[in-house]
Amino acid sequence: MYNVWNNVLAEIEQKVSAANYTTWFKDTTLLQNEDGNIIIGVKNSFLVKQLRTKFLDLIINALKNNDIEVKNIDFEVQSAGKSKVRSREVLSTPTPIKNHLKSHQTTTSHQTLKPEYTMENFIVGSNNDLAVAAAKSIIDAPGTRFNPFFLYGGPGLGKTHLVQAIGNALLSKNPDYKILYTPISDFYSDFIDSVRKGKGNEFHNKFQKLDCLIIDDFQFIVNKEKSQEEFFNIFNSLYQLGKQIIVTSDRLPNQIKTVDERLSTRLAMAGAFDLQLPKFEDRCAILRAKAELLDAEIEDEAIEYIAENISTNIRDLEGELSTILLMSDVRHMTPLELIRNGSATINRSSKHHTVSSKQVVEKVAHYYNLTPKEMCGKSRVANIKNARQITMYLLSKELSMSTTKIAAEVGVKDHTTVMHGIGKIEKDLKINFILRDQIEEIKEKIYG
Repeated sequence: MYNVWNNVLAEIEQKVSAANYTTWFKDTTLLQNEDGNIIIGVKNSFLVKQLRTKFLDLIINALKNNDIEVKNIDFEVQSAGKSKVRSREVLSTPTPIKNHLKSHQTTTSHQTLKPEYTMENFIVGSNNDLAVAAAKSIIDAPGTRFNPFFLYGGPGLGKTHLVQAIGNALLSKNPDYKILYTPISDFYSDFIDSVRKGKGNEFHNKFQKLDCLIIDDFQFIVNKEKSQEEFFNIFNSLYQLGKQIIVTSDRLPNQIKTVDERLSTRLAMAGAFDLQLPKFEDRCAILRAKAELLDAEIEDEAIEYIAENISTNIRDLEGELSTILLMSDVRHMTPLELIRNGSATINRSSKHHTVSSKQVVEKVAHYYNLTPKEMCGKSRVANIKNARQITMYLLSKELSMSTTKIAAEVGVKDHTTVMHGIGKIEKDLKINFILRDQIEEIKEKIYG
């Protein structure tokens, strides 16, 4: 059983983040595998709750992919007694597997829509309200106003959740609706495989049967000219038939290198909708909703503490919440007690404590082939002014410097100029993903 479970874990590790794998799966064991009745050993009751509510479908599919029959599945908490005999606590009766295999299969790919991705549990805030409004319009009338629906934004902001929620809602209205959800990497692999086997026409024709095509992570189509051409043809065919097309990416179509201009234009012809970083209030709402989904108790003050200290993306927020809830269960303390006694240290970068403002100025200047003196001078030349504003932005976000101190550091007359500069960069980052890449590269050089 050990080798079998190792194979199952290896498959799961490929499908979840490293943090999720370490937190939820690393210390699990397979205790029983008899006639389809599976028992998985875990370290504590909180893990049981998480594995049941969040990862059960993933576990079931991994077991079946390794030729393990699955009829019922259960979890048991293990603890070593003085006699070193494992004691077991059965937390609930076994769960019939049929209730957990409602992912909607398609005729063209092994990919499925995850049933937990719904419109009901997608938190709406000022960072995503326009995209959600468009999504609801699609559910009401697919293939009409927002077709294609192009959704873009950075990692961990909920793109996959939202587009799969659209698919699930469409299927809920019409179970016979034919939907294909696939990452562009799978589209590319399937296309190449069909060409190799001489079945290119068969591959193309399968798409004509769809009512809705959902393509995820479109940015990875770079440098794949034949795949772009095939997708372009499929796109046109579906569009002319009035079928709904949904595409996600981490940037706008015209900012994806090597994408054909015709395809770029078509993808954005119904508008492009972005998911932005959630604001403090949005982050609190996301954390509260996630805690309720996990049936976990956490104080408002603890929620606010996490929201104040994690401002990157939703994925990081949920990961930090899960870690604190797990520590709370293991140490028999409330989340707030953990935070107050310093046990729950937010897993955020502390690099800014070891970086000086002078280093930030030097790294930005060097990145743009300037000297610090040139960048912090009075020049209004566009490239120098842009570098200066990026420096202001980084000093504010990375070092938490006041606008008055930043003004003195970069040589501008007062804090209002700094506020304007920071605001401009924040606004540009919403639509300019080249700028986003540049800032990430600068940060790597600062902390490298």
